[in-house]
Amino acid sequence: MVGDLLAELNTRQSEYRFETYITSPKRRQLDFVEGHYHLIFFESPRWSWQDVDHLATEPLLMDRELYVALAKPGRDQSFFEPVSERKIVAMLGYHYGFSDEVTDEQILRQRFDIELSHSHRRNLELILADRPSVAEVAVVSESYLQLFLQRQPAMADRLLVSETPDQSYRMRALLRPDAPISLPALTSLLATIKDSGLYAEMVARYGLQLP
Repeated sequence: MVGDLLAELNTRQSEYRFETYITSPKRRQLDFVEGHYHLIFFESPRWSWQDVDHLATEPLLMDRELYVALAKPGRDQSFFEPVSERKIVAMLGYHYGFSDEVTDEQILRQRFDIELSHSHRRNLELILADRPSVAEVAVVSESYLQLFLQRQPAMADRLLVSETPDQSYRMRALLRPDAPISLPALTSLLATIKDSGLYAEMVARYGLQLP
């Protein structure tokens, strides 16, 4: 969705040029502070941005993290209670409710039986492989899970998804104070896309939710 949104921002005006910069969950704050990029979409200020000087738009998206296990006879929602007693696979650098938003790998491994990766898909595949000694529960964003099941609908019956989310959050765009574009200018550009109805179409296309 970020790619589609940047393309639309570039199409609608010529004063600014929006390009992608590749970073990672672990490095994104450092790269932002060092000025390698000026703007990051779909972040929550709660996710370790408290000590980083930034400007924030109004909420742009909503999402939540869900627990996913392999569906087996007799297994129900109680399997996730408490999730801390399961072998967990999750994303490296992500902030989760079950861990009180701690992202430090060493602390997480001390507190939980957890495997960390860079791929939601890999984490779901570990669950589908039925290897409980490696992974019993994956923590996956609802938006990714919906996209995964759209592409592989046959997998829906094989997965048990938690009815209670790990957490829900509202995501914004965060901007460096010295960015070439001001927060009011960015907000105005985003408003033109929203008012046209195109933004809502993008959100729906990727299984996301408006705030």
